[in-house]
Amino acid sequence: MRITHVLSAAALMFGLAVTPAAADASPSPSASGDGSAPTTAGTSFRTAAEIEQGQQATASASTGDYLYWSFPADAGRRPTVKATVKLPDAHAAQTWQIDVYDGLRRRQSCQYGAQTRTAAQGAASVDLACTLRTVRSWSEEWANDPLPGTYYVRLTAVNLATADLGQPITASVQVDSKDIGGSAAVDGSLAKPLVPGIAVTSKSEAGDGDSSKAAVLSSVEPGDGWASGWWSDRWVWTAVGAVLAALAGIGGYALTRGSGRPSRLPPGA
Repeated sequence: MRITHVLSAAALMFGLAVTPAAADASPSPSASGDGSAPTTAGTSFRTAAEIEQGQQATASASTGDYLYWSFPADAGRRPTVKATVKLPDAHAAQTWQIDVYDGLRRRQSCQYGAQTRTAAQGAASVDLACTLRTVRSWSEEWANDPLPGTYYVRLTAVNLATADLGQPITASVQVDSKDIGGSAAVDGSLAKPLVPGIAVTSKSEAGDGDSSKAAVLSSVEPGDGWASGWWSDRWVWTAVGAVLAALAGIGGYALTRGSGRPSRLPPGA
């Protein structure tokens, strides 16, 4: 009977622990319906057009241009960048490439996806994709792990024929993320996300009183704030492991303690 009560209590604890995890596993934000997605792209890291995850940004440009966008990515997320380039009616074979850089402007490798593709002569468009590694909340200084902060997307054509330079093209870019959860959690976190202006702002806040050194931080951040993913399913499995260990101890005690003093023994024996 006592074991039944313990099992009931354990089931209740497990249910309470799983509920927050289910609520946290929400999909990435959808594209905004207010038309706020940018319709231009930057030409360098400093002028990159800021986009939110789920938005589809567009830009009109010319072949040979470098197009830049930036987006925020928080810990525990695995971003996927997709780009489509609509090509002119007449053109030679063109190779297009999409590169993603983190807040320290380190080029990040793609886990999978067609990061570089060649459009055949006369093709109407070319599609590119890059799925990054999961963003970590902390990393060793020598590592190249993706960290929370602003990420930059660069789209350009490589090895262009001279006759194709300057032809008009239209590009669209969209970024979505998948919540990986506790399997990618690490013990540690950054003091600040890696966003533009963070170093200068920190220096200004040090107390020198020179407001001219203050820099404007990136205006785009995750919808629920930076480092919002402190909860992960690691908490759930830790709680489940503790409950199972307690149940194993109680069960072992119940099986080994016996039924008490044998009735055949005389008192005082």
